[in-house]
Amino acid sequence: MSYSDFHDQHVRLTMLRLLAGAPGYSANDSVLTDAVNAMGLICTRDQARTHLGWLDEQRLVTLLKPTPTLTVATITERGNDVAAGRSIVAGVQRPSPGS
Repeated sequence: MSYSDFHDQHVRLTMLRLLAGAPGYSANDSVLTDAVNAMGLICTRDQARTHLGWLDEQRLVTLLKPTPTLTVATITERGNDVAAGRSIVAGVQRPSPGS
């Protein structure tokens, strides 16, 4: 596996964890991009949207586009299970025990 693959897996887990802790279990792509970057993972807004699309395809989040330039993600029950380490999905880093 390449560095890029590991990075992508960590970004996706971080997004799920952020959504799991967000009010209403939702956040827009701008806020998620800033929060992912604050966690030390470099991610552009375009990359964040790509990751959100992938998470949506895996049924880990649902997406709403209130405007053409804004995407709002909401974590699903399945996504919450992955964020908490109760389920494993290839392509999302598994959380460390106790984290």
